[in-house]
Amino acid sequence: MPRPGPSFVREERLRLRGPDGSLGREVLLGMSEPSIMDDGWWLTTLWGVDGDGVIEATVVAPMAGPPPEQPVAMLGRILAGALAGLLDQEDDRQLIRLRMLPAADESRPWQRPLLLWLAVRWDPVRGAVMRPNELAREILRAFARSVEAA
Repeated sequence: MPRPGPSFVREERLRLRGPDGSLGREVLLGMSEPSIMDDGWWLTTLWGVDGDGVIEATVVAPMAGPPPEQPVAMLGRILAGALAGLLDQEDDRQLIRLRMLPAADESRPWQRPLLLWLAVRWDPVRGAVMRPNELAREILRAFARSVEAA
C-alpha cells in the first residue's frame, strides 16, 4: 500500500527491534491533517511507512510473535494511556476511538496495514490552550510510543 500522503506534522522516526534484539529497520510514523467536527471531535489517520510504503502490523508485533488479540486493541490501550490527561471524558471514559482496516484473514489479525483511523475529543482546557499543531504532535508521539511498546 502506498504512503497515504504528506504528514500534517513532522513524521516521527522510529527504529524497530531486530529479530535478535538488535536495532532493526527504521520506519516513519505520520498522520493526516485532522478534520475537526462541530462537536469538537478530531478525525485523523495514523500510519507507519518504510521505503516500500505502509508497513504491515506484524512488523511491530512483539518479538515472541503477534498476540491473538487485534492489533488495534493493543495499540489503542497504549495510545489512550499516552494521551491520558489530554483527552476529554464522558461517564469516566476517555473519548478516543480507533479503527483499522480489516485483515484479509481474521484468524491472522496482525496481517493488515499499520494504518489507523483515530477520533479524539480533547479536554476543553487543553484544547483551549494548545495550538492544533501541538495537539497533533502529542497524537503522533503517543502513536510512536504505542508502536514502540507493541
